[in-house]
Amino acid sequence: MFGTKDHLRAEGGHLTIDGVDVVDLAEVFGTPLYVTSERRLRENARAYREAFAEADVYFAVKANGNLAILRILAEEGLGADVFSAGELSLVRMAGIPGEKILFNGNSKRTEELEMAVEAKVRVSADSLDEVSALSEVASEMGEVAEVAFRVNPDVSAKTHPKIATGLKTSKFGIPWQEIVEVYRIAMGLEGVKPVGLHCHIGSQILDVSPFVDAAAKMMDLAAQIVDAGGEIEMMDFGGGLGIAYAPDTLAPTPSELAAGITPIFQEGCRRLGISPRMILEPGRSIVADSTLLVTSVNVVKRAHVNFVGVDAGFNLLARPMLYDAYHHAVVANKVDREDEEKYTVVGPICESGDVLARDRALPKVERGDVVAILDAGAYGFSMASVYNGQPRCPEVLVSGGGAELIRRGEDESALLAGQIVPARLLR
Repeated sequence: MFGTKDHLRAEGGHLTIDGVDVVDLAEVFGTPLYVTSERRLRENARAYREAFAEADVYFAVKANGNLAILRILAEEGLGADVFSAGELSLVRMAGIPGEKILFNGNSKRTEELEMAVEAKVRVSADSLDEVSALSEVASEMGEVAEVAFRVNPDVSAKTHPKIATGLKTSKFGIPWQEIVEVYRIAMGLEGVKPVGLHCHIGSQILDVSPFVDAAAKMMDLAAQIVDAGGEIEMMDFGGGLGIAYAPDTLAPTPSELAAGITPIFQEGCRRLGISPRMILEPGRSIVADSTLLVTSVNVVKRAHVNFVGVDAGFNLLARPMLYDAYHHAVVANKVDREDEEKYTVVGPICESGDVLARDRALPKVERGDVVAILDAGAYGFSMASVYNGQPRCPEVLVSGGGAELIRRGEDESALLAGQIVPARLLR
């Protein structure tokens, strides 16, 4: 029923995650609720460590910034790819050392550059303008910042346009035709030390060939930089490996990705006589399938279609609305029953696009049933909001047959955070 997701099972008519009854979790912690399998998370991290045994694996924190999850990945030896001062603070709290952190991003504030320099983390520069700003910041602080250069390789990732980041029309990276000149200019700047190249071509990629194309272009650029007198200490090939959200989807494994790009990297290094560190930065493929979004049915309405209204909406899982993304839905308290009708699962948000699962064959659904949305660990809570005055839900971690709270659910006070009502309006 769940394919390779062996942490999910049907037991006694209920869905379980690592042996823990999802319906029981809903009763104990309430819904909506995010539930993560620690075992699955560690297995996914280890699959990358084994496939890329000679490389560094940096978790893309944008996918999931829960501190307990980051701590688990730190224990597994992963570094971190961060996109903001906030994410940098989180991974430092999680115990990830500065030398295993890359500060990514296309529009960094001066304060963020200062924070990166102070923390002695490597910066991925997205433009010549940013390199110049970093040079000025580091020089004023009396430091030398290690800098990589994000390449826009103009490679199609064959994914949703909104998460394709390696096309020439993307806002990310320095056009590949300009990289060597930018590298050369940076070599003459004070306060920065050019150390390598970085690229990221997109997310939810289900074909290894775009990674192969990007890796080949990256190694060609490395050769030109070496010829120009530059040093290459690292080559970051990004992340973006997709997962099988739909039951009939096939997704490449970390081993298959390694088989595609590692020979290109190794042959390029041998030819150039260099020995840079290879870096990967997966996010979704580590954390997505470890986690369920558990939600309760408020109403079943027969209209143009059979609507199932649940207590989680796109405020908690934005992907279906943003990308028309598919997430498999399971009636957790009727997991052993035959499908009877097609239903469209919708949330409580005042938007017609608040649809979590469209036209799904499910057992008869009734008020009070518990629905689990699968593969919700990436870009789920990390994209959550309090839109429509809906506080964000709790998160729990399942391990060893039990469950631990790893984020408290919010109450209405979250809606007031930071707000100030001028005294004149209180008269």
